[in-house]
Amino acid sequence: MFHNNKQPKGMIDYEETKSQPVSRMMVWQAYWKVKANKGSAGIDDMDWEKLDKDRDAQIYKLWNRLTSGSYFPQAVKRVAIPKKGGGQHYLGIPTILDRIAQEVVRTHLERIVEPLFHNSSFGYRPGRSCHQAVRQSCSNSMNHDFAIDLDIKGFFDNIDHELLLKAVGHYCPDKWVCMYVERWLKAGIFQAEGTITPSIAGTPQGGVICPLLANLFLHVAFDKWMEKYHPEKPFERYADDIVVHCKSEKQALYLLNQINGRLHNCNLTLHPDKTKIINLRGTAQKLYAKGFDFLWFTVRPAAFRHNGKIKAVPGIFVSQKSKTGIIQKFRELKRAVRYLHSKYKENPALFSHWLLLHP
Repeated sequence: MFHNNKQPKGMIDYEETKSQPVSRMMVWQAYWKVKANKGSAGIDDMDWEKLDKDRDAQIYKLWNRLTSGSYFPQAVKRVAIPKKGGGQHYLGIPTILDRIAQEVVRTHLERIVEPLFHNSSFGYRPGRSCHQAVRQSCSNSMNHDFAIDLDIKGFFDNIDHELLLKAVGHYCPDKWVCMYVERWLKAGIFQAEGTITPSIAGTPQGGVICPLLANLFLHVAFDKWMEKYHPEKPFERYADDIVVHCKSEKQALYLLNQINGRLHNCNLTLHPDKTKIINLRGTAQKLYAKGFDFLWFTVRPAAFRHNGKIKAVPGIFVSQKSKTGIIQKFRELKRAVRYLHSKYKENPALFSHWLLLHP
């Protein structure tokens, strides 16, 4: 939809004569989708206000470059985001125009690969949610005593470009898609000190197309491999958060070794400390954790009495990390309330006027 926005005169769709089949409709639809998500400026400092002052010309220029094959993205801006448990992780923020271009390709590519994705893949997919993944994980734990909680070390930073492009080319026959995906992968990272670091591996989190590319990579590296070689082992995957279910300790140990080898062949590594075998209620020779965290929830056995006997059945609980986050939010809210109360006591009339201006 164009939201009743008139396009500039002379901006006729000549995609049939261009080298790349990108229509102006595709670019304008991408513009509205990206704008709805808002987001900050990239390294060119062009925010939405600046872009919209010269919107028609900017969109026309982007469309013309995409259709002619002369579009080259700028480096992404590296932004540090603090983690809840301490430390930082980094986002790569493309320019707004680059995000619009990514949305053009993402929409086209998603239409091709989305129907092919595994039914147990839930992350960043239309009509699917983390709650569905957690419910399925709990359901599979009902008849599987063991689980493998997989953690891929630095997944988004270590995706192999060559293998990813091979996967894109395998599923999408359109060469222009592969061409632009490769340019985004190799656009580089603009560091805080002003230097640009070349992109050797990985897809920067923060790009519009990044989640789809990550899903496609793990679709090949993990989902299809599990479907082919271990179809009897159910699993849930939300982006790079993966839980696999097994019947016994022996089965879990064997499968973990197999998965480790498979991911190694795809140039990925399992985190040695965060990857764990979980014993929900089975017989084992070793001691294992009794529950696993999955997407802000914990799946663990809950004891109940039935016919005079105590039984354990897996249940879904709020994880400790989520509880800590909730408590922190309440503390912040309390501090805000105390601050507002103090301002009210200082000057009730002025405070009431402020509330009218900031409902």
